[in-house]
Amino acid sequence: MNQNVQTFPAGNASVAAQRNRVLRNTYWLLALSMVPTVLGAWIGVSTGLSRAMSPMVGLIVFMAGAFGFMYLIEKNKNSAAGVPLLLAFTFFMGLMLSRLVGAVLGLSNGAGLIMTAFTGTGLIFLGMATLSSVIKRDLSGMGKALFIGMIMLVVAGIANVFLQSSALMLTLSVLAIGIFSAFILYDLKRVQDGEETNYITATLSVYLSLYNVFQSLLSLLGIFGSRDE
Repeated sequence: MNQNVQTFPAGNASVAAQRNRVLRNTYWLLALSMVPTVLGAWIGVSTGLSRAMSPMVGLIVFMAGAFGFMYLIEKNKNSAAGVPLLLAFTFFMGLMLSRLVGAVLGLSNGAGLIMTAFTGTGLIFLGMATLSSVIKRDLSGMGKALFIGMIMLVVAGIANVFLQSSALMLTLSVLAIGIFSAFILYDLKRVQDGEETNYITATLSVYLSLYNVFQSLLSLLGIFGSRDE
């Protein structure tokens, strides 16, 4: 008796398992990274460290520290030092965020605004994570456009350190929410498609997008909240 037996390549199952493992580790490390971020922000607000620096000095410290940490993380992403470096980076980013957090906390409804920004960021992440799991089309073409948009945001943001324009900050915050939300979708889809196989690199990319979304939301809420005072 001849029987038709349908077989599936064993490699497909192993590839799928590897992608799921990278995605799972990314989510776990992303959740863990929130702890040093909150700790860094709390210490920064309590000590007034970031507010003690002028905007120019703060920008220099932020750029030097952020790019220095990102270089070290990428260089050590396949070693045991990768995760501690990433967590140290998120602590540093929390410190740098404390100036904005402290300013918002100075409003009468500051704590509520921070929780609103945090909730909004979480909803955006949940939405992009869900989309990344259901969209079947290749999103690799988004990368170049998003990168160009990010560079333009950075340049305009540095310019606004000197200009101190509330209108420009408002515009940049709105654009940043859109661009970095799309980055979350793009980076998570790359993991699911097997284009990114290192969970430390994936976590770093998604963390930076979440950080910028939260910061932009909090800036917007702070602007409108201050007008209600």
